[in-house]
Amino acid sequence: MFERFTRGARATVKGAVAEAERVGAGSVTEEHLFLALLDQKGDRASFAVASLGLLRRRASLEASFAEARRRGGLTKAETDALAGIGIDVGAIVDRVEGAHGEGALAADRSSRRWWSGHRAFTPGAKSILEKSLRIALGRGDRFIGQEHLLLALTATPGTVADTLAEHGVTHTAVHRALYGPEADGEGHAEAG
Repeated sequence: MFERFTRGARATVKGAVAEAERVGAGSVTEEHLFLALLDQKGDRASFAVASLGLLRRRASLEASFAEARRRGGLTKAETDALAGIGIDVGAIVDRVEGAHGEGALAADRSSRRWWSGHRAFTPGAKSILEKSLRIALGRGDRFIGQEHLLLALTATPGTVADTLAEHGVTHTAVHRALYGPEADGEGHAEAG
């Protein structure tokens, strides 16, 4: 599959590994892929990211990702839904951290890298890479570019897509930023 990746997409994957190393994570996650994508320049995806205002909101996005990790991966929407049925996630997190230390639910339990010397990709990150291939094929593209990675990140339920949605950036908005409003009817089949 990686032979289909453009130079920019490969740089994004390498950047995700570097981002994981920078923060001391044991494995590469979807968040690392997204943050590495924000660092890329000069292609369709970087234009879309800039036009959607994600570059200037990077600090806010990183804070939202950190808060979701602190809550064991639960997004704000999931936390709000649980609050609707009487479950106070904040209180649960506080009790767990009181007993096991700050960030106990955010702990990276993957120690595989210590054995192999490499940072493994989480199942979620692997899923994003696979979905980017399906999106590229669905669009009739013979390559996997950064735009396909960005679409996969917004189309796959999880912390990145939910956090972006909380910041007003949906799969549809990304699709429009990448391909224009005239392409609205295209590209939604590959989201599933």
